[in-house]
Amino acid sequence: MTSVKNNNNMLPPEPSTSTCVESNEEEDNNNSKPIVLVTNGDGIDSPGLVFLVEALVREGLYNVHVCAPQSDKSVSSHSVTLQETIAATSAEISGAIAYEVSGTPVDCVSLALSGALFSWSKPLLVISGINRGSSCGHHMFYSGVVAGAREALFCGVPSLSVSLNWKKDESQETDFKDAVSVCLPVISAAIRDIEKGIFPKSCSLNIEIPTSPSTNKGFKLTKRSMWRSSPSWQAVSANRHPSAGHFMSNQQSLGLQLAQLSRDASAAGAARRLTTQRKNMLEIESVGAAGKSDSNRVKKYFRMEFLDKEQEDTDEDLDFRALENGFVAITPLSLSPHIEEDTHVAASEWISSAVHGDQ
Repeated sequence: MTSVKNNNNMLPPEPSTSTCVESNEEEDNNNSKPIVLVTNGDGIDSPGLVFLVEALVREGLYNVHVCAPQSDKSVSSHSVTLQETIAATSAEISGAIAYEVSGTPVDCVSLALSGALFSWSKPLLVISGINRGSSCGHHMFYSGVVAGAREALFCGVPSLSVSLNWKKDESQETDFKDAVSVCLPVISAAIRDIEKGIFPKSCSLNIEIPTSPSTNKGFKLTKRSMWRSSPSWQAVSANRHPSAGHFMSNQQSLGLQLAQLSRDASAAGAARRLTTQRKNMLEIESVGAAGKSDSNRVKKYFRMEFLDKEQEDTDEDLDFRALENGFVAITPLSLSPHIEEDTHVAASEWISSAVHGDQ
C-alpha cells in the first residue's frame, strides 16, 4: 500500500532560516482550526496512522501535524533516547505537516511538544495510533502507542491512544479504515469538549477497537485488567541463530511480539521445541576483548514470544473482556493512583455524554 503522497507544498520549510518560522507561524496560527498532533508506535508508514491522518485531513476542521517513528517501535514502552542524536526528517502525507523520527514514540511526542520542531507550543489534542494489536491489561506497560499518549499527559496535553485488536488470518488492512470510522466520533467529541473546558482532567483515554470494527456492539467504559499473554523463552542453537536483522524484526499478533519465532506455534508446540532445543543446544565460545578465545565464557542464544492463554476473569467491565465481546473498550488512564477513582467517575460521565451525542 502506498502511504506517502506527493504534495511538496504541505511540507514545512527548512527550520534553519527565519523564513521558516514566519511561514510555519502563518500556517499554524490559524485560530479557526485546532492543532491535532498524531503519533504512533508502528511507524509512520503504518496503515493505522495513514488512514487516521487522511480522515482527519478530510474533515477539514483541524491543522494536522504528525511526528511518528520512522520504524516499528510498538513495544518500546516509555523509553526515551538519551545522549544520542536523533533525526527528524520531513515526510509527505497529503494535507498534513509530518516528520518521521529515528526514535521512540515518547521521543516523538516530547520533541513535538518541546517547541524545537514545530513553531506552536502545544496542540489541543495528541492522538497516538491506530496500533496493530491490542494494548489491554499489563500490555499497556509494554505498549509504545500508549506511552506516546502518556507522554502528552505528562506535558499537560489531553491525549487518546487507539488500538485495533488485530488477529492473524482474520484481520486485513481495510479494517483500519473501519477502525478510523469508529473512533472519529470520540475524537470529535474530545476536541469539542477540550475547547469547552469540560474534557476529563488528568487522564488519557485508551480506546481498544474489536477485531471486526464495523460490527462492534458499541462503546463500553472499562477498567484496566491484569491481563497479559504468557512469555515463552526458547533456546536457539548456534547453527539456527538468525541474523541480527531477522532476530530484531517486529511482526506481531498482539502488538507485543518481541521476536518472530513461529507465528503458528501453539503453547504445547513451543514447549516441545524448547525441550528439543535444550537437548541440542550448542554452547558457543565467545571472543574476549583482546581477540583471544576465552574458554571460560559461554554465549547462548534465546528468542522470546508472547503466547495467548485463557483468561479466568469474567468481569464484563474489564478492557480485554469487553474487547473480546465485541465492544469498543474505553479505559481512562491517570498518572496518579490516588486520583484514579475520581478520574474514572469524571471519564465515565464524559464518555456517556460523548457517545450519546449530548451537547
